[in-house]
Amino acid sequence: MAEKLKITLVKSMIGRPEKHRKVLRGMGLTKLNKTVVLENTPAIRGMVGAVSHLVKSEEILDETA
Repeated sequence: MAEKLKITLVKSMIGRPEKHRKVLRGMGLTKLNKTVVLENTPAIRGMVGAVSHLVKSEEILDETA
């Protein structure tokens, strides 16, 4: 079973640097409290680390694999 990350935007991107906004948009987080499920890859973990103060993330098991 492959692991995935459930990522939720919990703080607004208003007033944040453009680099943080681009990272959030790249993950598909455009609105407050929006949740996306992404593969647990080093690239995604790096993106989460860059904006860890704005998001909440948790690991989930992918039952379809």
